[in-house]
Amino acid sequence: MLDDIVTSFEPQAFGWQAADAAHHLHPFTDHKSLHQGKVRIITGADGVFLTDDAGDRILDGMAGLWCVAAGYGRHELVEAASRQMQSLPYYNTFFKTSTRPVIALAERLTAMAPDDLNHAFFACSGSEAVDTALRMARTFWITKGQPGKRVIIGREFGYHGSTTLGAAAGGMVDMHRQGAMLPDFAHVMPPYWYGYGGQMSPEEFGLYAAKQVEDKIHEVGAANIAAFIGEPIQGAGGVIIPPDSYWPEINRICRENNILLIVDEVICGFGRTGRMFGSETFGIKPDLMTLAKGITSGYIPLSAVLVGDRVADVLINDTGEFYHGFTYSGHPVACAVALANLDIIENEGLVARAEASGVALRAKFATALEGVPIVGEIRGVGLIGAIELTADQRTRRFFDKRGRVGAICRDYCFSNNLVMRAVRDTMVFSPPLTINDDEMDELVARATRAILATQADVRAEIL
Repeated sequence: MLDDIVTSFEPQAFGWQAADAAHHLHPFTDHKSLHQGKVRIITGADGVFLTDDAGDRILDGMAGLWCVAAGYGRHELVEAASRQMQSLPYYNTFFKTSTRPVIALAERLTAMAPDDLNHAFFACSGSEAVDTALRMARTFWITKGQPGKRVIIGREFGYHGSTTLGAAAGGMVDMHRQGAMLPDFAHVMPPYWYGYGGQMSPEEFGLYAAKQVEDKIHEVGAANIAAFIGEPIQGAGGVIIPPDSYWPEINRICRENNILLIVDEVICGFGRTGRMFGSETFGIKPDLMTLAKGITSGYIPLSAVLVGDRVADVLINDTGEFYHGFTYSGHPVACAVALANLDIIENEGLVARAEASGVALRAKFATALEGVPIVGEIRGVGLIGAIELTADQRTRRFFDKRGRVGAICRDYCFSNNLVMRAVRDTMVFSPPLTINDDEMDELVARATRAILATQADVRAEIL
């Protein structure tokens, strides 16, 4: 049956790669550069491995895009989708209606969440969840009679999705240059000790980075600021892990200045950091929390915003109609898959497994890369981590043309049938939470070959 379906999709001429180049615009891609080569056609996946149309098995060190928490080939998730599609494939949550899967998932997520995040709003992507949270924050202050509180403070290297509001809240300047620079957004430095810490200890730098938020609030005026938004760990920004002193200060600063705290858990949620949510790992006290990716292990699009009582009470009792929502908010099939995915995460102990596996994986990397001059730092929390490639380990000096060495290493990874991501010259990894010890050994071996090959290419630049 599957072969028949695939055959029915055969391109009309020239083959898959040529058809892709002729008709498909990829996300976050230099298309001219892409078309000079050929795309890799992924045809299957199981566990932590992908298969392409040449028959190669590729170790997915990024869990897709940080999302395939339960691993590939989980028939439980396919069956959950099939059962729901047979009984109710779709209905919306407009028109004073709801469905059983969306109600069950809302109840389950709010029971799992920290503190008083007792309400859930559903969308399809992390970007939509962020847009929703920003709209909620501004609507909250409008309803409270403070419409001037509109500014959103984000961070350099922050990533909050690719819709225009989310990109404006994030700190990716290339996205800002391409139409995503909006008024009423401000940005501060990230808690990136390796890059910005200088001679400060991590503890000192965490307090220093938090003070930049406080200084920005004083500059803009708390009466003009709706919210601060941040990821527990800045994943797409290069797995920037804040010092322990950072988030407690952010909690205090937001509380004392009467500013909402939006925590973007799109990457960190559902076990990635070794706790169910990154907010628990770092002791963050959010007013709103955005979720996506691991909520369904990427098997079907779904996202959510969990809303604390402070905000929800105003939206429910005082705002009136909240003019926001999506055709697929609370899609019953997506919610059914999410419920089955949460069963897997809980029944197989994947959260605790991520914590233990992360410790083991970083130790394996430390052993394999000991004494390698190009490696400046290996860091991580749970099963999200990074390897800094630097010109000088001692001074933490980066290569002059940021991103060039990372791109070289990424290409060596691909040629070794390993998916790792390069952010500037930082190699990041985030494998499925199901990865086992032998698979971690293979990941480290392939990554080490790529890093050593990169080092050979840039040896003259290393001090």
